Amino acid sequence: MQYALSLCLFALLVAMVPVRAAALRRRGVRAMAFGKTDRSDFLLMPLVLAFVYIMSARVFGLPVWGPLFNPFWAGGAPGWAGLALCAIAVAGFALTLAGFGDSFRVGIDDERPDRLITTGAFAVSRNPIYVCFLAFFAGQLLIHRNPAIAAVAALFAMAIHRQVIREEAFLARHYGAEYEAYRKRVRRYL
Repeated sequence: MQYALSLCLFALLVAMVPVRAAALRRRGVRAMAFGKTDRSDFLLMPLVLAFVYIMSARVFGLPVWGPLFNPFWAGGAPGWAGLALCAIAVAGFALTLAGFGDSFRVGIDDERPDRLITTGAFAVSRNPIYVCFLAFFAGQLLIHRNPAIAAVAALFAMAIHRQVIREEAFLARHYGAEYEAYRKRVRRYL
Protein backbone atom coordinates (compact mmCIF):
# COMPACT_ATOMS: atom_id res chain seq x y z
CA MET A 1 0.00 0.00 0.00
CA GLN A 2 2.84 2.40 0.82
CA TYR A 3 4.37 1.85 -2.62
CA ALA A 4 1.09 2.61 -4.40
CA LEU A 5 0.50 5.73 -2.30
CA SER A 6 4.05 6.92 -2.96
CA LEU A 7 3.51 6.51 -6.69
CA CYS A 8 0.26 8.50 -6.47
CA LEU A 9 2.04 11.31 -4.62
CA PHE A 10 4.76 11.34 -7.26
CA ALA A 11 2.15 11.55 -10.04
CA LEU A 12 0.51 14.47 -8.22
CA LEU A 13 3.86 16.24 -7.80
CA VAL A 14 4.73 15.83 -11.47
CA ALA A 15 1.24 16.78 -12.70
CA MET A 16 1.39 20.15 -10.95
CA VAL A 17 4.15 21.39 -13.27
CA PRO A 18 2.34 21.14 -16.63
CA VAL A 19 -0.90 22.31 -15.03
CA ARG A 20 0.84 25.43 -13.69
CA ALA A 21 2.69 25.96 -16.99
CA ALA A 22 -0.61 25.69 -18.92
CA ALA A 23 -2.29 28.22 -16.61
CA LEU A 24 0.59 30.64 -17.15
CA ARG A 25 0.54 30.08 -20.91
CA ARG A 26 -3.13 31.14 -21.00
CA ARG A 27 -1.94 34.45 -19.51
CA GLY A 28 0.81 34.78 -22.12
CA VAL A 29 3.71 33.52 -19.96
CA ARG A 30 5.92 30.77 -21.40
CA ALA A 31 6.99 28.85 -18.31
CA MET A 32 8.72 25.95 -20.06
CA ALA A 33 12.36 26.93 -20.59
CA PHE A 34 13.82 23.50 -19.82
CA GLY A 35 16.95 22.81 -21.84
CA LYS A 36 17.09 26.21 -23.53
CA THR A 37 20.26 27.43 -21.83
CA ASP A 38 21.93 24.04 -21.40
CA ARG A 39 21.09 20.94 -23.41
CA SER A 40 22.64 18.80 -20.67
CA ASP A 41 19.37 19.34 -18.78
CA PHE A 42 17.99 16.51 -20.89
CA LEU A 43 20.40 14.10 -19.16
CA LEU A 44 17.90 14.18 -16.30
CA MET A 45 15.34 12.30 -18.37
CA PRO A 46 16.93 8.82 -17.98
CA LEU A 47 17.22 9.49 -14.25
CA VAL A 48 13.52 10.40 -14.06
CA LEU A 49 12.59 7.28 -16.03
CA ALA A 50 14.71 5.13 -13.72
CA PHE A 51 13.02 6.69 -10.70
CA VAL A 52 9.57 6.02 -12.16
CA TYR A 53 10.50 2.42 -12.95
CA ILE A 54 11.91 1.84 -9.47
CA MET A 55 8.79 3.31 -7.85
CA SER A 56 6.46 1.39 -10.15
CA ALA A 57 8.22 -1.98 -9.95
CA ARG A 58 6.65 -3.10 -6.67
CA VAL A 59 3.23 -1.68 -7.48
CA PHE A 60 2.93 -3.33 -10.89
CA GLY A 61 5.16 -6.38 -10.38
CA LEU A 62 7.75 -5.26 -12.93
CA PRO A 63 10.97 -7.29 -13.20
CA VAL A 64 13.76 -6.12 -10.90
CA TRP A 65 17.21 -7.26 -9.94
CA GLY A 66 16.91 -8.39 -6.32
CA PRO A 67 20.09 -6.89 -4.83
CA LEU A 68 19.11 -3.38 -6.00
CA PHE A 69 15.60 -3.68 -4.59
CA ASN A 70 16.19 -5.56 -1.36
CA PRO A 71 15.28 -3.27 1.55
CA PHE A 72 17.98 -1.96 3.88
CA TRP A 73 15.71 -2.68 6.86
CA ALA A 74 12.36 -4.32 7.60
CA GLY A 75 9.25 -2.77 9.08
CA GLY A 76 6.55 -0.44 7.90
CA ALA A 77 6.84 2.51 10.30
CA PRO A 78 9.63 4.31 8.39
CA GLY A 79 7.54 3.94 5.23
CA TRP A 80 4.59 5.69 6.81
CA ALA A 81 6.92 8.46 7.98
CA GLY A 82 8.22 8.63 4.41
CA LEU A 83 4.69 8.94 3.06
CA ALA A 84 4.02 11.78 5.50
CA LEU A 85 7.23 13.50 4.37
CA CYS A 86 6.24 13.05 0.71
CA ALA A 87 2.77 14.47 1.39
CA ILE A 88 4.29 17.49 3.15
CA ALA A 89 6.68 17.94 0.20
CA VAL A 90 3.80 17.82 -2.30
CA ALA A 91 1.78 20.34 -0.27
CA GLY A 92 4.84 22.60 0.06
CA PHE A 93 5.43 22.32 -3.68
CA ALA A 94 1.84 23.37 -4.41
CA LEU A 95 2.09 26.36 -2.06
CA THR A 96 5.42 27.38 -3.57
CA LEU A 97 4.04 27.15 -7.11
CA ALA A 98 1.15 29.40 -6.09
CA GLY A 99 3.54 31.87 -4.42
CA PHE A 100 5.73 32.00 -7.50
CA GLY A 101 3.06 33.90 -9.43
CA ASP A 102 4.03 34.62 -13.03
CA SER A 103 7.73 34.08 -12.23
CA PHE A 104 7.51 30.28 -12.30
CA ARG A 105 9.73 28.69 -14.94
CA VAL A 106 10.95 25.19 -15.65
CA GLY A 107 14.57 25.90 -16.49
CA ILE A 108 16.31 29.25 -16.82
CA ASP A 109 14.43 31.82 -18.90
CA ASP A 110 17.03 34.42 -19.79
CA GLU A 111 14.78 35.93 -22.48
CA ARG A 112 11.69 36.85 -20.43
CA PRO A 113 12.34 36.47 -16.69
CA ASP A 114 9.76 37.93 -14.35
CA ARG A 115 10.24 39.66 -11.02
CA LEU A 116 12.34 38.24 -8.18
CA ILE A 117 10.11 36.48 -5.64
CA THR A 118 11.22 36.93 -2.01
CA THR A 119 7.99 36.40 -0.06
CA GLY A 120 6.08 33.35 1.15
CA ALA A 121 8.21 30.20 1.05
CA PHE A 122 10.95 32.25 -0.62
CA ALA A 123 11.36 34.23 2.61
CA VAL A 124 12.48 30.99 4.30
CA SER A 125 14.49 29.39 1.49
CA ARG A 126 15.86 30.75 -1.77
CA ASN A 127 14.99 27.40 -3.34
CA PRO A 128 11.79 26.09 -1.73
CA ILE A 129 10.81 24.02 -4.77
CA TYR A 130 14.11 22.17 -4.63
CA VAL A 131 13.76 21.74 -0.86
CA CYS A 132 10.39 20.10 -1.56
CA PHE A 133 11.99 17.82 -4.16
CA LEU A 134 14.75 16.81 -1.74
CA ALA A 135 12.19 16.13 1.01
CA PHE A 136 10.17 14.07 -1.45
CA PHE A 137 13.20 11.94 -2.38
CA ALA A 138 14.07 11.48 1.30
CA GLY A 139 10.50 10.30 1.88
CA GLN A 140 10.80 7.88 -1.03
CA LEU A 141 13.98 6.50 0.48
CA LEU A 142 12.11 5.82 3.75
CA ILE A 143 9.31 4.11 1.82
CA HIS A 144 11.36 1.99 -0.58
CA ARG A 145 14.54 1.79 1.56
CA ASN A 146 16.62 0.06 -1.12
CA PRO A 147 19.91 0.73 -2.92
CA ALA A 148 18.19 1.63 -6.19
CA ILE A 149 16.18 4.49 -4.64
CA ALA A 150 19.19 5.57 -2.57
CA ALA A 151 21.33 5.85 -5.70
CA VAL A 152 18.70 7.72 -7.71
CA ALA A 153 17.93 10.05 -4.79
CA ALA A 154 21.65 10.84 -4.41
CA LEU A 155 21.96 11.55 -8.15
CA PHE A 156 18.88 13.78 -8.03
CA ALA A 157 20.34 15.67 -5.05
CA MET A 158 23.51 16.33 -7.05
CA ALA A 159 21.50 17.41 -10.11
CA ILE A 160 19.36 19.72 -7.97
CA HIS A 161 22.43 21.34 -6.43
CA ARG A 162 23.93 21.83 -9.91
CA GLN A 163 20.72 23.51 -11.07
CA VAL A 164 20.60 25.74 -7.97
CA ILE A 165 24.17 26.94 -8.66
CA ARG A 166 23.28 27.69 -12.29
CA GLU A 167 20.10 29.53 -11.32
CA GLU A 168 21.87 31.56 -8.64
CA ALA A 169 24.47 32.73 -11.17
CA PHE A 170 21.66 33.80 -13.51
CA LEU A 171 19.75 35.57 -10.73
CA ALA A 172 22.89 37.42 -9.61
CA ARG A 173 23.51 38.64 -13.18
CA HIS A 174 19.89 39.54 -13.88
CA TYR A 175 18.78 41.10 -10.58
CA GLY A 176 22.15 42.39 -9.32
CA ALA A 177 22.01 44.18 -5.97
CA GLU A 178 18.41 43.13 -5.32
CA TYR A 179 19.39 39.46 -5.51
CA GLU A 180 22.58 40.01 -3.51
CA ALA A 181 20.59 41.56 -0.65
CA TYR A 182 18.11 38.68 -0.81
CA ARG A 183 20.94 36.13 -0.87
CA LYS A 184 22.42 37.61 2.29
CA ARG A 185 19.04 37.48 4.10
CA VAL A 186 17.79 34.02 3.11
CA ARG A 187 19.57 30.67 3.11
CA ARG A 188 20.08 28.64 -0.05
CA TYR A 189 18.09 25.64 1.22
CA LEU A 190 16.95 25.84 4.86
